[in-house]
Amino acid sequence: MLTPTQKGAIAESAITLEAARLGIPVLKPLTEGGRYDLVLDTGSRLLRVQCKWAVRLGEVVSIRIRTNRRVKSGFKSTTYSANEIDAVAGYCAELNQCYLLPITTVEGRCDIYLRLSPARNNQRALVNLAADYEFGAIAQLGERSAGSRKVAGSNPASSTPLKPADRPASLFLDGEAA
Repeated sequence: MLTPTQKGAIAESAITLEAARLGIPVLKPLTEGGRYDLVLDTGSRLLRVQCKWAVRLGEVVSIRIRTNRRVKSGFKSTTYSANEIDAVAGYCAELNQCYLLPITTVEGRCDIYLRLSPARNNQRALVNLAADYEFGAIAQLGERSAGSRKVAGSNPASSTPLKPADRPASLFLDGEAA
């Protein structure tokens, strides 16, 4: 059984590998203990990314976003905000898939569930489809704002690898194009 530290190291490595495959430069802080694990260079902006281990629970992928640490009075749980990170990336080992979620989707949340298939009752409101957050698909999104997604490039979005010169100006931003 893997420890939380081992899972975190595997997730961070898998996310780094996926970014490298897409031609996205990855920077790593020299010291530990910050709120983000990696920085992705989109060409016009540096995105601070917190990496997380994700697990498959039936038809959903669960990503725990909160952090827990021991303090004098017991445990302290915290979440992330836009002044600390720009995105959360999750790696699901069972699916060998990386997901990238903008801070606007995860800010203040303890966890998030990404559906692998549509809900059986056809509910769409407040449903996060995993395919919308797959790392390759996100890397080709030209803009993500106010819940609308405009896809640029091939169809499906992740079917064509990007060369560094072909990278979009932004992976996604908090409602504005870079």
